[in-house]
Amino acid sequence: MIVLVTGASGFLGRAVAAEAVAAGHDVRTLQRRPSGVDGVTDFLGSITDPDHVATAMEGVEGVIHLAAKVSLAGDPHAFHTVNVEGTQLVLAAAEAAGVSRFVQVSSPSVAHSGSALAGVGAEPASPEHARSEYARTKATAELLALASDSDRMHVVAIRPHLVWGPGDTQLVGRIVDRARRGRLPLLNGGTALIDTTYIDNAASGIVAALHRADTAHGKAYVLTNGEPRPVADILAGICLASGVQPPRWSIPAAVGRTAGSLVERVWAVRPGADEPPMTRFLAEQLSTAHWFDQRDIREALDWSPAVSIDEGLHRLSRHEQ
Repeated sequence: MIVLVTGASGFLGRAVAAEAVAAGHDVRTLQRRPSGVDGVTDFLGSITDPDHVATAMEGVEGVIHLAAKVSLAGDPHAFHTVNVEGTQLVLAAAEAAGVSRFVQVSSPSVAHSGSALAGVGAEPASPEHARSEYARTKATAELLALASDSDRMHVVAIRPHLVWGPGDTQLVGRIVDRARRGRLPLLNGGTALIDTTYIDNAASGIVAALHRADTAHGKAYVLTNGEPRPVADILAGICLASGVQPPRWSIPAAVGRTAGSLVERVWAVRPGADEPPMTRFLAEQLSTAHWFDQRDIREALDWSPAVSIDEGLHRLSRHEQ
């Protein structure tokens, strides 16, 4: 089918677009800069511009919507403009174009209220209880997308969790950079059990959602490798694969949350050039369990991850050498 992938210049977006091409689809992409993906037709523009969205959407049969403002901190208005208003525009254009399948790429943070999530499925998205502007606006966007599910346009929401792999300048890049500078603490010893998702698995699961939208629609699913490990083990694996020493020092989670709150206040007045070193949301993510039951998504999408965490770390190590 003719498939539009938004946000295909990002780490996950590029992988999803490439996966859709490999599956035999005629793939278009919409983002501000070239995607760099072989075999796609790039439409350069913004999801907040109605004309850009309408042009890219002409003749499209399936949509995978990844474009979003992703950050630990920033102007609340900017998050709302891209993540909420942009999603509204994409949904409206998809309905007008007669799109039959729509995959909303969301985040497990839309249902995280600060406490542990252990072995649960896709809990309801809750903008009211979200712990960051990103999570709040993504929760609103997911609810808007699922509210658009109908007999004419089948909508599925997929929440990939902590996606990483070779070439990742966000999660992997920042972990490695901070570890190299000695600025990557463990919280409560890094004992919290968390799920992560290798990039190839995230991409294949999202494209599987497009293929199975006719039967899986109307619901949200959390997508992970299904291999929960302690935070300290994940950080150590990524660091060692990248040739740097893993973090050795630890602080109490309560100290991390307090420091994160202070940093957020400073960042609101004088934002730095990069992500803040700590936020309350990040401290909660590093110190509370969040791993998810994968039986529902694997059955609904007839899908399972092909790359284990250990194999993913091996691939990361080869890439970094």
